[in-house]
Amino acid sequence: MDQKLEFAERLQAAMRAAGLEPRPAVLLNLFNTHYWGRSVSFQAVSRWLRGESIPEQDKLITLAEVLKIEPEVLRFGEGIRQSVLQHRQRWEEGVGYLERETFDAFLQLPAPQRKIIREVILTFAKAHNS
Repeated sequence: MDQKLEFAERLQAAMRAAGLEPRPAVLLNLFNTHYWGRSVSFQAVSRWLRGESIPEQDKLITLAEVLKIEPEVLRFGEGIRQSVLQHRQRWEEGVGYLERETFDAFLQLPAPQRKIIREVILTFAKAHNS
């Protein structure tokens, strides 16, 4: 499915979850009363809800705030949250004291040496995955 249409579905669902009817006039009034910048037009809000466009980052953040949803979930969907949580969990569970000590030492190296170490690690990883 198109990213714009997926965004429109998430926006409409977030409006319903907030107890709002997913109509342009409703979103227009809500958005413009909370947005610190220049007001948006009825046409712009209509395009968001029809899946013809995605708002810019500053507008997306305002939308997320007023609809009580995380901006990344509104923009990219629930899957992005799960991906971030899984990645974070892997780091929290899989990285022990020795790895953290190694990472700290790596970060203290000059950039050219870090590049060499990075290439060595990536080469080992490729060999292991083959």
